[in-house]
Formats: sequence, structure tokens, C-alpha cells
Amino acid sequence: MIDEPLERLRAAARRTRELALSRAGTGLGHEDADDDVGTIGTDGALGFDPFPLLEALHRNGARAVVIGQVAGIMHGSTELTGDLDLLWDGTSAHAPALAAALISVDAQLADETGTPMATRPEALLRPKVQFTSPGAGGDCCTPALPWGALRVREILDRAITATAPDGLEVHYVRREDLIRMRRAIGRPKDLRRADELDSPATGRRG
Repeated sequence: MIDEPLERLRAAARRTRELALSRAGTGLGHEDADDDVGTIGTDGALGFDPFPLLEALHRNGARAVVIGQVAGIMHGSTELTGDLDLLWDGTSAHAPALAAALISVDAQLADETGTPMATRPEALLRPKVQFTSPGAGGDCCTPALPWGALRVREILDRAITATAPDGLEVHYVRREDLIRMRRAIGRPKDLRRADELDSPATGRRG
């Protein structure tokens, strides 16, 4: 694919940082995000820049797929976000590359209760871990999470790739799969963003 999805993401990240400059810290992390406003209202928006981690994933050969609102932005959504959510296959064979990418950007891990964990391959084998890094935090999810009727391994396999002029490759979920994921989660922000992605206007942008 050509690089428009990544250019949209770069522009959105810049807007997020500019917006966050005008406000004080909230003390809220991405796990505290309001179900309507989203992580743009948390401290994750302060200095938000997903590219150092995306570049680290590419550099280390970690096959992680972008989901959530960063993927939405890549598909043409106009809503800003302050976190980066990832989906990977959760296998021990692929954990070292993902851990190396996270370590290279000084990411810190925590389990679903917020308890810190060492950034090691074995820690990533949990169904979901939270990560924070200087540029972006979010959730790192696997198919082992209870996704309901969603066939997440198939979603993972169908992911598409955006390529920048410098060779950076970013894998991200397909629009139709992201819409399904949004509707399955069902929070106000997810339903709103699913409707936006499903609209003809956003389809032309994406």
C-alpha cells in the first residue's frame, strides 16, 4: 500500500500533541479513559507519538498489528487518540522480537490489574498486557482474550500493510474487521467510530 495511511497518522499525532500542550496533566492513564471521550482526554495524549514504537516493531521484525483508534485514523477517521493498541498471535516463538522492540523504546509492562512486570518475552504471553513508553502506551492483545464471536486469528491473518517512503512497514487491521471489533466492544466511542468508518465519506478517505 502507499503511504497515505501513515501520513494521516503523522498528522493526527501532531494535532494530538498540539491539543495536549494547552492543558495540564490529568493523572489519567489509557486504562482510565472515558468510554465516550476516549484516551484523547488522558495523559496518553501528552507527547503522543506512536512512530518510535512502530519503527521498533518494524526494525525487530515483530509482527504486531495495529488495532483501535490508531488503525481507525489510518483508515480515515478524524477522531484523535492518545494510545496505541496492538494485536499479535501470542506465540512463544514471536515473543522475543516483540519484547526486543518494546525494550528498545524503554517500554514498561503491567498486567491487567496494573501490576508492573519485567519487559521479557514470557510476560507478553498473557492474553493482554498494558505497556507505556515515552511516546505511546496502550494494550498489547492476543487471540487468547475473550473476544466473543470475533474470529480474531482470522482478523490477524487478514491485516494489511502501509509502507512509508523510507521502507517503514506498519501492519494494521482491515476496515471491515475494525468495524466488527468496534461494534462487538460496544462502548459509546466504539459505536460512534464504527459508524464513522462505515460512512461513505470515510471510505473515500481510507
